[in-house]
Order: sequence, then structure tokens, then C-alpha cells
Amino acid sequence: MTTALDQDAIVRYEPRGAARELFRAREAEVFIAGPAGTGKSLAALFRLHLTALHNPNIRCLIVRKTAVSLGATTLVTYEKKVAPDALARGIVRWFGGSPREAPGYRYSNGAKIDVAGMDRPEKIMSAEYDLVFVDEATELAVGDWEAIGTRLRNGILAWQQQMGACNPAHPTHWIKQRCDQGQARMLVSRHVDNPAYMHADGTPTEVGASYFAKLDALTGVRKLRLRDGTWAAAEGLIYDEWDDAVHLVDQFKIPASWTRWMAVDFGYTNPMVIQWWAEDPDGRLFLYRELYHTGRLVEEMAKKARTLMVYPSGQWREPQPRGVICDHDAEGRATLEKYLGMRTTAAKKGVSPGIQAVQSRLKVQPDGKSRLYIMRGALVERDPELDAARKPASTEEEVTGYVWAVKPGNAGGLKEEPVKENDHGMDTMRYVVAERDMGARPSVRWLS
Repeated sequence: MTTALDQDAIVRYEPRGAARELFRAREAEVFIAGPAGTGKSLAALFRLHLTALHNPNIRCLIVRKTAVSLGATTLVTYEKKVAPDALARGIVRWFGGSPREAPGYRYSNGAKIDVAGMDRPEKIMSAEYDLVFVDEATELAVGDWEAIGTRLRNGILAWQQQMGACNPAHPTHWIKQRCDQGQARMLVSRHVDNPAYMHADGTPTEVGASYFAKLDALTGVRKLRLRDGTWAAAEGLIYDEWDDAVHLVDQFKIPASWTRWMAVDFGYTNPMVIQWWAEDPDGRLFLYRELYHTGRLVEEMAKKARTLMVYPSGQWREPQPRGVICDHDAEGRATLEKYLGMRTTAAKKGVSPGIQAVQSRLKVQPDGKSRLYIMRGALVERDPELDAARKPASTEEEVTGYVWAVKPGNAGGLKEEPVKENDHGMDTMRYVVAERDMGARPSVRWLS
């Protein structure tokens, strides 16, 4: 196709199945959902790119819950797989943003694709769009989705549309309910839709076979959602009080007067987890920062944790934690104390009492509030190895897969203990709740 620069933009893409249907869809709201690796985001990004090339002065938007996650994932796909030729020739260029405009991609024909996270929505909520794509749409609250929809009034296209791409979540998620109720259209994506992973005859490519082996190794509800594409709830879910709409909250400035806590669970092959919690005057706990990594030594994690709290000069960036609640590993604790510069307190590791304490905190009280929350974007950085293995990479991602173990043989039923898999953030969260609710509060002792 010819652009305003009188150059041919080379676009090679083979849409199949749900991806092909997405190009034909004209509904105001449409979701493309299915297992991991079916090409959902790629299809939506190609649709934006092709629409921008064909329609001068159109205004589009790519959005995720946080700007950081957008830059690390969705925009990499756009630049490497969707528009590399157009970017190389100057048909598309990156615009870094201004006080009045959101950053994004500017086309030589006047078309624009803005990019933003809903953690900083000011500029996009004052703009008008023709076509919007929300990646990982399950991360958003329904209020976010509806707010974005009010911006679809630019009027360059004859139709305005809001697209969302996602893996399935629990069956009562607002996206599934919205589609079941006819407010939006659901396109079901399957692995055969992705030419990179499957041939047209349904046999896997070499790359696809390797990828499917990783998905086949998943267990429980994650396998149902990411391998099979099922909107499934975890059987035997431990924290069935958990509700994303209640317990996930946006970042906010934490008052300096709030008590701070740290909790640590050691690991190397399995993730090592360090959590930071803030306690408000009413005793509610907010997880506001988290390190969650495999393949890192305790020394590395401790040094990273300290830099997040203390300036090189030794001055504190934030209030000092009142306690550092730790797994019992003696060697790990000694190393952590050395490089963190603080004494630690051994965690109360009773599993059943700790779980009950967390369950109690998750219950919504008569005032309409829970007593435990996780802030969106608490994770400092993602572990690429966990992402590649399709394993949880944060405490937030563990909650809905944390389940009771099944009794062996013909006994049936559930044990009174959790499955010991993908539970590292759950253990760490339990430590701080147990210390806060089941015993006297520790005092931090500083090492000389």
C-alpha cells in the first residue's frame, strides 16, 4: 500500500480463524480470547497498523493496565513483528509525548497510535479515538474499560471500536459476563490461528512444538486457562474470598505515618520473594512492592532490596520497616541480615492457622472494605524465565491458582493442606499476616 511519503509499506501477515474474524468485526466492543500463544495481541496490533496505513488522520490507542508492562511486551511485538519495515523507512516514527499529547507512533499520512497505561490515564482521557486496543484486558477493572469507551468519538472511521485481547480468567470475570450478556462480542482464538506455532493442517511447527511442551507441563487451573483456553475457576481454591475488583487496588502515595513491614521467602531454583507491606491506621495491609525472582542469590536480592529503601548516602527513601519476617533457613537469614543491614524475625510457619488468618483478612467487612490488598504494579521487575515457563511471576498471579491438595488413591476429596507448587508469594504473604495477627509485633534491630 502507498503512504503519504509515496512509499510502499510492506506488511506480511496471515490472519486465521479468530484473527481473520477480528478484521471483519464492526461491533463497538469485541474481545479476542483464548489460550496462550494463539496470536491474539498480534492480530489486534496488525489491525491497528493496517487501519492506520489506510486511513489518514485516524487516531488509535494501545493501552494496558500499566505503562511499564506495555513497553516491555506489547510495544516490542508491534515494533519487531508488526511495523518493522514502516519504522525502518520512516513511514512510522516514534513520538515521545509532550505536555499535551500522549506518546505513540506517528504515521506519514497523519494517522496516530497513542500508547498509555491506565495507571496514568490523564492524556488519553482527554483525547478522542476511532480504534482502541486493550492488551491483557483481564487486568483492567470494568470501570477502566467503560472509561476508555467514552473516548471513542473521533469520527474519522465510519465505525468506532474497542478491542481487547486476553487469556481466559475465572468464569465470573466481567469480560465473560459482558460477552455472555450480549454487551460485547467474544472471538475464540485457538493455536491453529497462529502460523508461527501451527501449520494450516493443524500440525505444530518446530517452534510451536517446543512452546506447547511448556504449556502441557502446566497444572491445575493455569493449564485449563493457558493451554485449553477455558474460563475456569480453580477446584479447591483456598482463597475463594479473593476478588480482583476488591483486593487489587491502584497505586497511591502511602502516608509516611503508616507502619511498614517486610516478609521474605527464600529460593533459587524456585523463586525468592521479598514483599513490602504498609499498614494503615485501621490495620489494613497493602502489598506495595515485591521482588520475585528465580536464579538470584540471597546477597543479590538483599542488595537490590536495600537500594529500593535507602539512598547511597544512607538516608532512607521511605519509613524503615518495623519488622523483617523471614523463612527459617539459617544460612539465608544470615546472608540477608548482612547485606540488608537489619535483623530478621523467624516467621510463624503454621500453615493452617496462617491460611485462616489470611482468609479472615480477605473477607469484606461491614464497611465494604477488606483488610488486605495488593497494589497493581507492586512487582518491581518481571522474571523472564518464569514468563517463558508460563508460571506465576508475582504474588498477585499466584492467588487464583492456590488450591488444596487432593487426597491420593480412591480416597477422593481435598486434604487440609495446599498444593506445594507456585505458592512462594502465598507463603510470604502468610508470614506477614501471621506475625501481624497471631503474635506480638517485632522490633527491628540494626546491625552495627
